[in-house]
Amino acid sequence: MDNPCSSVLLENAVNEFSKLPGIGKKTSLRLVLWLLRQSQESVNQFGNAFITLRNDIKYCKVCHNISDTEICGICSDERRDASSICVVENINDVISIENTQQFKGLYHVLGGVISPMDGVGPSELAIDELIERMETGSVKEVILALSPTMEGDTTNFYLYKRLSKYQVEITTLARGVSIGDELEYADEVTLGRSIVNRTPYKIM
Repeated sequence: MDNPCSSVLLENAVNEFSKLPGIGKKTSLRLVLWLLRQSQESVNQFGNAFITLRNDIKYCKVCHNISDTEICGICSDERRDASSICVVENINDVISIENTQQFKGLYHVLGGVISPMDGVGPSELAIDELIERMETGSVKEVILALSPTMEGDTTNFYLYKRLSKYQVEITTLARGVSIGDELEYADEVTLGRSIVNRTPYKIM
């Protein structure tokens, strides 16, 4: 980056911001200059929030959602329907579905989808942990809420084969979410309707 101020500190800060997804050098420079105009206390608080997040964040031992404690607030909430588990690809999808306020069960975060091209197989995902939750016998429905992409459909099929021996209803999102779309980018109304109008999973 051309640096008219010849400040290595400024350049380093801009370079770090530009590593964030969707943030270019111009936006990074604007953010860094904005931070420089803030008080020392505000900037320290800003930086410490991310340091604390990275050092102290936990992953729920039950569903693998992010949490401040060993068991996340969703899994520990007795008002949630523990007989219904919504299987999602990542934490972003949990947030998206929660924002619809249409689902009152629990979640299971796989940590990705099966993608041989990217070297991601079933063993790299939290699938065995999902099967362990089936062994309790308390789960009555598993909702396969993966993005309707080729990788998502492949993972749905694999999960269906693994889950079919259990006495659980296996459903999937209604196709209000367009084929090929990432779940986290679906609008809340469409996603909410897809949850409410979920249908039994069928092998095509």
